Amino acid sequence: MSHDGMQLFLADESATLEFGRHLSAIVEPGLLIALRGDLGAGKTTLTRGVLRGLGYDGRVKSPTYTLVELYELSRLNLYHFDFYRFNDPRELGDAGFREAFNGNAVCIVEWPERAGDFLPVPDIDIGLRVERGGRSVLLAAETEKGKLCLTRLPL
Repeated sequence: MSHDGMQLFLADESATLEFGRHLSAIVEPGLLIALRGDLGAGKTTLTRGVLRGLGYDGRVKSPTYTLVELYELSRLNLYHFDFYRFNDPRELGDAGFREAFNGNAVCIVEWPERAGDFLPVPDIDIGLRVERGGRSVLLAAETEKGKLCLTRLPL
């Protein structure tokens, strides 16, 4: 484990939600979090935990068909993207999503690899994998901002 990354094991869905709540303590406007993992790995559950930690108690569903859900919270706006169904990254620019990455909102992106070079480098990259009945999580900071945020992660 390096200073800019860590590995965790989340035993069940409630542990995944709790980890998301911990993440909510470090998010700030302009942060880009990439979530990687197979279908069912817990990406949307983790996002739900972040939103719960930020005080949102409404329904959180994966934006697989809408591509993005915007949550306007008291201290920040959070965009939850899901690019699973995306085929051509150029369509992202056409869809008008660039303004979401302007530094004023938190962006959580599921399936970032499908966006090609459209996305900036994520500040925090989180890989989730189903393992031993739970989830193995690999966190990596990809930017200085991401490193600073991870040092404040209350685990």
